[in-house]
Amino acid sequence: MVTSPELDRTSVLGEVAGAAGHLARICFKTGPPTLTGVELEWTVHDAADPARPLDRARLRAALGPHSPPTLDDTSPAHPLRHGSTVTVEPGGQVEVSTAPRSSVAALVSATQADIDELDALLARAGLVLGRTGIDPWRAPRPVVDTPRYRAMRCVFDRRGPAGQTMMYSTAGLQICLDVGAPAGLADRWAAVHAVGPPLVAAFATADRHAGRRTGWASARMAAWLDIDPARTGPVWSAQQPDQDPVAAWIEYVLAAPLLCLRHDGPDWTPPPGVTFADWIAGALPHPPTTDDLDYHVSTLFPPVRPRGYLEVRYLDTQPGRDWTIPLAVLTALLHDDRTVRAARTIATPVADRWHAAARHGLADPPLAAAAATLLDLARQTLPALDLPSETHDEIDRGIRRRIVAAERGNR
Repeated sequence: MVTSPELDRTSVLGEVAGAAGHLARICFKTGPPTLTGVELEWTVHDAADPARPLDRARLRAALGPHSPPTLDDTSPAHPLRHGSTVTVEPGGQVEVSTAPRSSVAALVSATQADIDELDALLARAGLVLGRTGIDPWRAPRPVVDTPRYRAMRCVFDRRGPAGQTMMYSTAGLQICLDVGAPAGLADRWAAVHAVGPPLVAAFATADRHAGRRTGWASARMAAWLDIDPARTGPVWSAQQPDQDPVAAWIEYVLAAPLLCLRHDGPDWTPPPGVTFADWIAGALPHPPTTDDLDYHVSTLFPPVRPRGYLEVRYLDTQPGRDWTIPLAVLTALLHDDRTVRAARTIATPVADRWHAAARHGLADPPLAAAAATLLDLARQTLPALDLPSETHDEIDRGIRRRIVAAERGNR
């Protein structure tokens, strides 16, 4: 979360080289890895009847001055007491996005305080936060409607129902980590991808949706993977382990089809199949700008997305305070060059098993074995995070529980 001077957002992109240069400047801001942040997302339910449809007006009243403009265009959109901003996703999922912190301990303390404040706001309206990565009770249903969300739905519907499931029913935990020093970028980029499938398996919470078992350990991840591989598939693969991260990301961005085409009207649906590279080449009447490119990047959802920092998007929402466990695990695995290399080595044999992780979770023996070893490595490194003793012990117990579950899955 290293910042840089504001770039000219109105520059016209007449050639691919200009777009590539812009992406290289803004998406991998290297430097000492000092900051960590989280974005926590939950489905929202009636406390007495969790299957009851969520009412937009009720949610807006509950959030009050913290409501985002998509829910109330007159709202001041105040952050929560410790700085987290509140947003609401298309299905009424509530998300808090923290300010980055220089220590995991400070992040946990401030974030949990903001979660407690959010809990209290919702409780006064008879609402509660969900505890899993997909709505266990309700079928997909829109709550918030904007031109962006309408265009997303239209494009996703061309491929099937997964897009609506993702938009209206899923909830994830995103962990945001600094890119790190230039010399370690390739290893860090590879490691954060490689550990994804075993961590998806270890922290899967989304096996039940719309009142029935799904047959997936993480139906949330299954929905993401089924939308469009050009938009939601991983950028890094163990099949091309040494690919330059910046070059790979530029290629991914330019080859992805447009999801939204902004203008003054209500319909932002783009022509089918037009990529950003096509737009630069003249496929649309007006050339794109750097602002259009930045917006296009915001419509790409790979498991790891570079946004100046690394936004890790592959984890399910966790119940209660358990969100701290994958946060600590991932931060520990990327703590220094030694743990990064060790984590990459452990995970590389299963690094491309995204679908197996979503389908089987820890019932897949290779994933379970890798998860157990990674969790043990994280547990050994946990003291280096310098957590308060109570927080350390709570997280340590959570990691040990998951090691036991992973070892059971590997039998």
